[in-house]
Amino acid sequence: MKKRLILFFVMLLAITVHAQEADSIALLSPVEFKTQIERGSVQLIDVRTPEEFQEGHIVGALNIDFYSEDFEKKFHKLDKEQPVYLYCRSGYRSNQSAIKLKEMGFKDVYDLEGGILNYNQED
Repeated sequence: MKKRLILFFVMLLAITVHAQEADSIALLSPVEFKTQIERGSVQLIDVRTPEEFQEGHIVGALNIDFYSEDFEKKFHKLDKEQPVYLYCRSGYRSNQSAIKLKEMGFKDVYDLEGGILNYNQED
């Protein structure tokens, strides 16, 4: 019985920690995202493929392909103390990237709600 109770609390703790990581990722509407990236120098990252990036991207964005083998290595070159703004096509890859960045120790991570498809509809 004690072992089950301990296992239960360990699982509960793991779920709570994961939820807190996800909660510390700010999901921004296209208007909020645009306003914040226009305020000054930010680490703006497009996590789509290079082909998608070439089809059109937000001015000033750096392309770090979510599917590339050196994804994490490229992010290690960025400043973990400075805010990072992420986007992809529709929001899935940027959300997964945001979770990875939080695990890597990045402090402030912002994700564009609905991706560039949603962002472009606001223009």
